[in-house]
Amino acid sequence: MKVVKDTEKKVKKEGENGKKKQNKRYDFYFLVSVIFLYFLLFFFDPGGIYNSLKVTGNILIQIIPVLLFVILFMAVIDYFLHPKTVAKYVGEGSGTKGWFLAIFTGITSHGPIYIWYPLLKDLRDQGMRNGLIAAFLYSRAIKIPLLPLMVYYFGLLFVVVLLPYIVIASFVEGEIIELIENRKDKTQ
Repeated sequence: MKVVKDTEKKVKKEGENGKKKQNKRYDFYFLVSVIFLYFLLFFFDPGGIYNSLKVTGNILIQIIPVLLFVILFMAVIDYFLHPKTVAKYVGEGSGTKGWFLAIFTGITSHGPIYIWYPLLKDLRDQGMRNGLIAAFLYSRAIKIPLLPLMVYYFGLLFVVVLLPYIVIASFVEGEIIELIENRKDKTQ
């Protein structure tokens, strides 16, 4: 029985390594394709390409501080958090505290969502459940600094009724993701 499980793990790991190599190849092809398209379009509309690169540069300048913060945060997490710790708080056996942690950190997180994707992927690789990732992403709809503005425009009653529904919906969304994932694992 143990030999079968070890063999299954080895085959699964080899399959994952093949996927990673294949993804790196696609990443490279995508980069080359974008550079080629920019080069090709330069001959047709040099001003448009210049404006596009200028906008891209401005966006990059705006996100560099947040990106550096997230990279530093990921390094700290990698250094201090071990897969066992991640699994304890947001892994398979995390239970209610995992849901609470995912929803609470989703509500308190700030900045553009795409900055959080690498961190969430890293946590998922260490054992975080996909349902908790979905709950984190969904609960980001609650923006604490914008709550007074929301109360001003929609009224206190609306906000008091809406916020619990968002929290409940983030939990339901996470559960749906986990049900789909479990069904997918059973069919394979």
